[in-house]
Amino acid sequence: MKNACINYVLKTVVFVLLGIFPGSLPAQIERTLNPVSGTYAITHVNIVQAPGRRVDRGTVVIKNGLIVAVGNDLKIPQDAIEVKADSMFLYAGFIDGLSHAGVMKAKDSPSKERIKDPGNPPADRAGIMPQNDVRDFLNIGEKSIESFRALGFTTAHVVPYGGMLPGSSAIISTGGKSADGMVMLPQYALYSELAIADRVYPSTVIGVMAKWRELYKQASLAKSYESIYASNRSGLVRPAEDRILAAFYPVIDKRMPVLFKAEKVLDLHRVLALQSELGFPLILGEVKEGWDVITKIKSSGAKVFLSLDLPEERKLETGSEKQKEENNKTAEDIEKTALQKRRSDFIALYEGQAYSFQSAGIPFGFSTLSAKPADIVSNIRRMIKAGLTDDQALAALTVVPAKILGLSDRLGTVDDGKIANLVISDKAYFNKDAKVRYVFVEGVLYEIEHRQDDGTREVRKSE
Repeated sequence: MKNACINYVLKTVVFVLLGIFPGSLPAQIERTLNPVSGTYAITHVNIVQAPGRRVDRGTVVIKNGLIVAVGNDLKIPQDAIEVKADSMFLYAGFIDGLSHAGVMKAKDSPSKERIKDPGNPPADRAGIMPQNDVRDFLNIGEKSIESFRALGFTTAHVVPYGGMLPGSSAIISTGGKSADGMVMLPQYALYSELAIADRVYPSTVIGVMAKWRELYKQASLAKSYESIYASNRSGLVRPAEDRILAAFYPVIDKRMPVLFKAEKVLDLHRVLALQSELGFPLILGEVKEGWDVITKIKSSGAKVFLSLDLPEERKLETGSEKQKEENNKTAEDIEKTALQKRRSDFIALYEGQAYSFQSAGIPFGFSTLSAKPADIVSNIRRMIKAGLTDDQALAALTVVPAKILGLSDRLGTVDDGKIANLVISDKAYFNKDAKVRYVFVEGVLYEIEHRQDDGTREVRKSE
């Protein structure tokens, strides 16, 4: 009996110390597990809701990952975390039309051993893997995600690495807690390049085009036979399963576009010829030399993402250097000067490409596939200097890619009901001294810290 009393007293003391008597339990759980608010109020900020539509010194309220209010003199919810963005500029999050952001290369690359029959190699050796899904190669911790997000890109259309047919693309958010959590739209497009295979067929661009036609037509026949077999299987041989051909079925049905990387003018002519012959819906990505093909692109109805990778600017000579050079020119110097002028003229075409498409009335977005993050903003400013307006550049980062990718109901503008993907910079974004300070991805706040050398790096995520 004595031992029982001692045990009762000891248990009572333990319960008191732990604070888990009835009545204290609910208060402690609420205090310990109370979540951080998912509501934000961004105040006193210049809101660029869309190109040409602006609210000065307004407020944007975010709740549960969505924009719930935009305007002046808004009542701030009691549970809101206030982000004081005095005199800063707020934009809809930018959309990257073609990217490898967050995408890893396949660990098991095709064997490079000599093929006995190089004219009929295994599909993976030939770069033919349309059945692959970019989701299998996504990594939330991949460095490029941070780099592009710090520039203001909150959404990206990503593709796998590979040969002529690396697999299907996906549209992702540049935030999230897992690879699957990043994905907004899976299997959005069939991605393709005019990429030749190594020492096997197709080892030429003409061979790639021939193989593309062959696969497309085989897929059309296979799909047709599957339909016949499905309607009446009696007396018919069961169709063979072929995941490579099946990957073309949604393209044939025009439920999925083909996203073709087409940088050079000859690439564009070849891809447009394939599209004209086979009739698939087409997105042209990473376009670098499209100024001479504008009429053809416009008549094709293809959607376009222009590359944000530009040739390096040529350093301008000072007046004294130029005069000194003029006084001491040799024949070799004259030839060199002529070459430099041709190069400068060609660079000017690259810089003016966006303005040319704008003038022709062709909507376009931007792609970052081969662009260095450190060069992207300065390259856009070069395009603006070549004739594009700030509003047109902003449209190519927001409303136009949202429309091209079928996301206008969710992204592209700062309006009630849209996903809270936002970019906040201390000055107007295209100002040469502007720095991104905050980025929201689906309502999650990222604060950007800037090094003294004007590079950016991500330092904290607020959840």
